[in-house]
Amino acid sequence: MSVRARYEKELDGIFTNLVLMCRHIEVAISKCVRALTERDFNLAKDVFEEDKVIDKMERDIERSCLKILMMEHPVAGDFREVSAVLKMITDLERIGDQARDIAEITTQFRDEEYIDKLVHIPQMAIIVIQMVKDGVQSYIDRDIELARSLDRTDDKVDELFNVVMSDLTALIKENPDNVEQAIMFIMINKYLERIGDHAVNIGEWVEYAITGNHPKNG
Repeated sequence: MSVRARYEKELDGIFTNLVLMCRHIEVAISKCVRALTERDFNLAKDVFEEDKVIDKMERDIERSCLKILMMEHPVAGDFREVSAVLKMITDLERIGDQARDIAEITTQFRDEEYIDKLVHIPQMAIIVIQMVKDGVQSYIDRDIELARSLDRTDDKVDELFNVVMSDLTALIKENPDNVEQAIMFIMINKYLERIGDHAVNIGEWVEYAITGNHPKNG
C-alpha cells in the first residue's frame, strides 16, 4: 500500500470516529435536556456515562491524528485537515462536558416544582444539536457554506438565551424566593449558549481546513 493510500485509509477512520463522537454528543445533549424537562434523574446519570465515552473518543481520535502527522509526512493541505480535527475534537469534548454539567445541575432540583415552564431551553437544545451535526458534516462533505452558516444559526441561540435571561430576571424581581432555582436555570442557559459557540468554532476550523484561512485571522 502506498503512503498516500495509507494516509487516505487512516483519514477515513478518523472521519468515521468523528461522526460517531458527534452522535454520542447529540445523545448527551438530548438526554440532559430530557432529564431536565421530564425530571428523570436516571437519564441525567446516563449523561455522565456518555461523557466518559466522549472523553475516550477524543483521546482515540487524537492518537490517530498524531499518528498521521508523525508517520505519513502530510503535505500542507493534509496537515490542515488533521490539525483542524484536533481543534474540533477539543470543542466536541467541551460540549460533552457542558451536557454533563447540565445533567448534574438537573439532579440538584430534587422534587421542587419549577418556577417557570420550560419552553425556550428545549428549543435551544434542538438548535445546538443540529449545529453540532452540521459542523461535523460540513467537515466530512467539505461544505464551506454549511460551515459558515453556523454563525448565523448561533444568532438564534443567542436570541433564545436573552429571552431566558429576561424571563428569569423578571421571576426573581417578582419573588426573591425564586433566586436559587433561577441561578440554576441561568447556568443551564449559559451552557447551552456555550455549546452553540463551540459549534461555531467547529465551523471555523472546517473553513480553515478547506481554505487555509481561519475567519478570526481575517
